Amino acid sequence: MRISLTFDDGPNCTTTTHVLELLEKHKVRASFFLIGKNITKDSSENIHREIADGCSVECHSWSHPAFPKLTPEEMIEEIEKTNAAIEKYSGEKPMFFRPPYIALNQLMYDTIRMPFIEGRGVDDWNDSVSVETRVEGVIKNAHDGQIILLHDMEGNEKTVEALKKIIPVLKENGAEFYTVRDLFKVCGVNPNQANKIWTDLL
Repeated sequence: MRISLTFDDGPNCTTTTHVLELLEKHKVRASFFLIGKNITKDSSENIHREIADGCSVECHSWSHPAFPKLTPEEMIEEIEKTNAAIEKYSGEKPMFFRPPYIALNQLMYDTIRMPFIEGRGVDDWNDSVSVETRVEGVIKNAHDGQIILLHDMEGNEKTVEALKKIIPVLKENGAEFYTVRDLFKVCGVNPNQANKIWTDLL
């Protein structure tokens, strides 16, 4: 079972750090979809750490707006500013884009020259969702070629707690963890397909 853990809304110096500690402990590589305005001198240390750990760093926009409300020029600015900030600190240009709120329209597909990533979520951005519900939601639905959508936003410690259970159980179930970039490679799938947003590769 080949899967990719992905995390939205970082980087920060608290929850992102705790997620990285768990990934390092279990030798798991993941992908982080960053919000550009959250990249600061302090939080950029975790970008360096993500790259050093073999994770990939991708784009989640500069300010997390609903893209269907934006003009093409505004969309491009949101992405280019974020990609430039990420490349400055990671040394690598993002390959993938996750639309804020997973809000989509055709203009976005026509304007943005990056593959779109969704992922199977468990509403872990919502603090009212329990640790147990997060764990059960990920484990129950995990399957080969799947992208899992979680959040390392500041203060989201329930997802950190959930990961302490999710990762060992998925490993027991035969899971192999990849970055989004590597998941496409090992599954033999070309991510560059028109009008497509990816959750399941197979």
